[in-house]
Amino acid sequence: MNCIIIDDEPLALGIVKSYCEELGGIEVLGTFTNPLESMTLFQEGNVDLVFLDIEMPQITGIEFVKTLDKRPFFIFTTAYPQYAIEGFELNAVDYLVKPIPFPRFVKSINRVKELKMLKTSMSTEEGNLSSATGGQPPDNQFIFVKSDYGNVKIKLEDIKYIQGLKDYLKIHTSERKPILTLMNFRDIEIKLANTDFVRVHRSFLVNVNNIDSIQRSKIVMDDIRIPIGESYKDEFMKRLGL
Repeated sequence: MNCIIIDDEPLALGIVKSYCEELGGIEVLGTFTNPLESMTLFQEGNVDLVFLDIEMPQITGIEFVKTLDKRPFFIFTTAYPQYAIEGFELNAVDYLVKPIPFPRFVKSINRVKELKMLKTSMSTEEGNLSSATGGQPPDNQFIFVKSDYGNVKIKLEDIKYIQGLKDYLKIHTSERKPILTLMNFRDIEIKLANTDFVRVHRSFLVNVNNIDSIQRSKIVMDDIRIPIGESYKDEFMKRLGL
């Protein structure tokens, strides 16, 4: 796995780099004190993971992530825990508060590896499905999610919206009662990549086919009002051509 490390503090750069070397299986392509100097590596498309500080003089880590059209996995490393919510709204894999304990670092890397494997698996399945159907989408697209003690099959067209709870996702459908699954938004977004689902809030993912109307900063579905988060609004409106 290839990574880069961005932090305006040389000491912090050295610690994260030493952790990567100690853990193994991670190649550090470069370390940068200025995020803008790393753009060439992003453009080459070989970066799997970014360790990124938030408070930097040239541009904050959060601002930098927003400039990226194609985002690799990224983990925020910062001394300021108050930015955690905004960081996760950008789909950060993790948020490590300095000083970073090595066991906590290992846990984050394992999380990235799981997501990377899941993403690869989903891409392979989509490729096989495309070949089997002659490149045409299947009539009944679906996903499986773990719920209770089994795996539940859900047709994508039946999903109205997905709500994030503390440790679960609540999948609201038109055909059955809501389904609870021990999953996070990063996982479900990988499953729903290249579909009609859009993240509109840190706690909501919606099926655009089921939207009745948009009223100010709310999405209307039947008698449900779903908020549109400020950090998601521009991309959501662009997706709808508004």
